[in-house]
Amino acid sequence: MTASAHAEPPLVVDGSGLLCVTLLLRLRKEVDGAPPGTVVHLRATDPAASLDLAAWCHMTGHTYVGPVPGEVPATTYVLVIAETALRTDPSSPWRRTEIS
Repeated sequence: MTASAHAEPPLVVDGSGLLCVTLLLRLRKEVDGAPPGTVVHLRATDPAASLDLAAWCHMTGHTYVGPVPGEVPATTYVLVIAETALRTDPSSPWRRTEIS
């Protein structure tokens, strides 16, 4: 059995026209509360999106899969929500939320 045989459809986040911080703020808001293992497709037109997304996933613990294969130019990027992801500040996606 393949992982995609019984997988839920991906959560699609449209970040078209948004740049770095605004793009990550939209992504953070849309994935907040998504269960672990959720596959997310992020649509983005920012040329730096793949770099920003990879860095954000590394910082938070989510899995960055990469661009959807066959898209030229790449405009949809895939990540998977981690079970033990670190949260970020709602107004600053590059700052981890402090746990009190």
